[in-house]
Amino acid sequence: MAAFYNDTDLFSEDPVDERRPTFLTPSVPSSSKMVLRGQVLEMECIAEGLPTPDITWAKVGGDLPATRTSFLHHHKTLRIANVSEADAGEYQCTARNKHGSVGHTIGVTVKAAPYWISGAPRNLVMAPGENGVLTCRASGTPKPDIQWAINGMAIENSPKDPSRKVEDDTIIFSQVQTGSSAVYQCNISNQYGYLLANAFVNVLSEPPRVLTPANKVYQVIRNQPALLDCTSFGSPIPKITWFKDSRSGTLDAETHTTHDNGTLEIGVAQPKHGGKYTCVARNSLGIYENHVHLEVKEPTRILKQPEYRVVQRGRSVVFECKVKHDSSLVPTMTWLKDHSELPDDDRFLVDSDSLTISDVTESDAGVYTCIMNTTLDQDSASAELTVVERPEPPTDLELTDQEKRSVQLTWIPGDEHNSPIQKFVIQYEDTLHHHRGHWHNLTEVPGTKTTAHLKLSPYVHYTFRVLALNSMGVSRPSFPSKMYKTEAAAPDDNPTDVHGFGTEHDNLVISWKPLSGLQANGPGLHYRVMWRQKVMDSDWTAVTVANNSKFVVSTTPTFAPYEIKVQAENDYGAAPEPAIAHGYSGEDLPVAAPESVQAYVLNSSLAEVHWEPVPHKLIRGYLKGYKVYYWRDGSLHKHHPHHAEKQILTFSGNHSHGKLPGLHPFSLYSFNVRVFNGKGEGPPSATQQFETPEGVPGIPSSLTVTNTNLDSLSLEWQPPHELNGVLTGYTLKYQPVNSSNEWGPEEELALAANESSVTLLDLKFSTRYKFYLNAKTHKGAGPAVTMEAVTITDEAVASRQVDIATQGWFIGLMCAIALLILILLIICFIQRNKGGKYPVKEKEDAHTDPEFQPMKDEDCTFGEYR
Repeated sequence: MAAFYNDTDLFSEDPVDERRPTFLTPSVPSSSKMVLRGQVLEMECIAEGLPTPDITWAKVGGDLPATRTSFLHHHKTLRIANVSEADAGEYQCTARNKHGSVGHTIGVTVKAAPYWISGAPRNLVMAPGENGVLTCRASGTPKPDIQWAINGMAIENSPKDPSRKVEDDTIIFSQVQTGSSAVYQCNISNQYGYLLANAFVNVLSEPPRVLTPANKVYQVIRNQPALLDCTSFGSPIPKITWFKDSRSGTLDAETHTTHDNGTLEIGVAQPKHGGKYTCVARNSLGIYENHVHLEVKEPTRILKQPEYRVVQRGRSVVFECKVKHDSSLVPTMTWLKDHSELPDDDRFLVDSDSLTISDVTESDAGVYTCIMNTTLDQDSASAELTVVERPEPPTDLELTDQEKRSVQLTWIPGDEHNSPIQKFVIQYEDTLHHHRGHWHNLTEVPGTKTTAHLKLSPYVHYTFRVLALNSMGVSRPSFPSKMYKTEAAAPDDNPTDVHGFGTEHDNLVISWKPLSGLQANGPGLHYRVMWRQKVMDSDWTAVTVANNSKFVVSTTPTFAPYEIKVQAENDYGAAPEPAIAHGYSGEDLPVAAPESVQAYVLNSSLAEVHWEPVPHKLIRGYLKGYKVYYWRDGSLHKHHPHHAEKQILTFSGNHSHGKLPGLHPFSLYSFNVRVFNGKGEGPPSATQQFETPEGVPGIPSSLTVTNTNLDSLSLEWQPPHELNGVLTGYTLKYQPVNSSNEWGPEEELALAANESSVTLLDLKFSTRYKFYLNAKTHKGAGPAVTMEAVTITDEAVASRQVDIATQGWFIGLMCAIALLILILLIICFIQRNKGGKYPVKEKEDAHTDPEFQPMKDEDCTFGEYR
């Protein structure tokens, strides 16, 4: 075969079937094209070559108009829309492949039919003697010709008018007269088209008139521009002047602008701009006035806009839209959904300032807009409603990559109902070990995943389902997958929580946490329980236990250490070698008491007890601690009663000493110590005693004031209940207190232990005193009892000395005198009734003394001795 090829054939860079590009259309190096202004320019270049060449376009000396340029047929055609004169020039199309390139130039000429430059001529109104200009200006390519006519007659053939002068596209009027009115036509044409326009030239003499209705009311919103019309007619053209309220007031040029057509503009209307306005139209023939009114209204504003809402399907939602508007304007509230009218549904309730949607459905989601309209303005605000719901259940569960201990589960998520799925929960049902309908959680995956690699256990009949969870809750379960059965195998795990303990002094209870159905890995699950005493050369003892989680070993020594193992087995084999656990057989009560027990008194209320710990073998169980039993035999005062209430202090753990707080000073105590384990307490140690030293005494039992006088008073007290030693005396302190609660100098008085009262002399009258009394022992002074008392005043003493009205003997004397007078009155009454005389009367008759006046019979009263 090599004979058929030469070096060029094998190694040539350009194979024979590839070639440089050439143009099929156009076939010449250059061409030209003419297009009219405003039309579409299309230019085409078709090239061939191998590989197929790429076509590019460019304008020589300029850029292609980007907004009007497009390419068709794989860049073979260049299209420029709405051509203008600027698009004229040369365009280059280039075909290029890897073997080279070829170009073609197209010269483009743009022609134009006539078109207006400054618009068609406008009607012209002039007064006699005025000047004016009528313009008919247009362009085109080639340049168009202009022809004028008057009332349909060529201007060259119309009657001469000295006030008219034609200059190409312009007619100039000077000092026109009334008869110069006419219709002027201009015709502009070239070979590509023409323009024809009419303009009416009217020469009038008219006084001014205002065409705007009189007393028209303009209403405008504050801060918006206000336009007040003053449309006028007259010849000469009237001059417009505006006034506010009166002709004397001129308008502020900064805020008011008068346009050429007479309209008054207020750029930013404010309430102060409201009122009556007058426009005056004036020319040489007269004057005309017109009045209009401006009212500036407050803008319509939405104060509380509707807010974005997320609502669960089936619930209700309320959009608020509170509005403020000018009170003189009638508002209209309109609600839109997605820029269209609300659905015709009774679930949509429109109130004055709110929209309520009941029993929301997914179709209600969208953008809701409230629009408040008045005759002058409006305001609007929008808010979006998102309807959410629990996700739909996943579908199309499929099991792939099935292995002995794993499987791949895939699914298709259901509709998330506008609330992203946070996670998927994968559950399984095991119909081999449980009843149908008993589902277990297996694993969870993020909501972005739709597949899960599941680790499986042997000897399980798996059925899977998937649930989706979003912010609204959990979906319904998916339909179950196909059943997947795993093969049985020996257990992978041994029981956990293996313990050894005793319930009696001669047994060992071995317990464990059994394997679950998934951990069994096969049928015939049982346990091989092994134990041995933790001594040298001890052999393992083993039993097989099924359907139980404990085994009791009997006739064991008391509290002996053991090593324990529990191994899981089934019909397919045994689990790996289990770890060794440690335990003890049952406890018994301790058989020994602590020795060398003694007490050290630290102070009057604290002692420390010491002992030697009991040997471990005599405790016969787990050491829990030591208990100190102690009791107060009595006070060291001989007359103090005996106390025998026992107290117990427990010291957990292996202690050899402990402190006894809260003891009574000056007392005799007894105590013993016992060890205890999980079974109970051992025997007590020998009872020991100790004495607590004196302490400070307690507070005196009472303190009272007796016999208060002007400058003295007496105090009485009772000794403390808690003497805590031998009393050595009392200390009494006192000081005066004035009405401002200021303390005076303090006095101190030492008193004997056998005293129980004292009288204080030389005190200030009518003064409050505060007293402090405490007892003392050799250890020191105890807490003080306090009280306050006040000495009496001078007036109180005098009243007590001279006021005998309150004395008993005086009261008795006065009662006796009153009784005697009563008896005499009774005797007098009796004698009068009898008419007899009594001794006094006889004496009066026998001894008639002129200075003596007897008792009057009429009133039975005594006479007066003078």
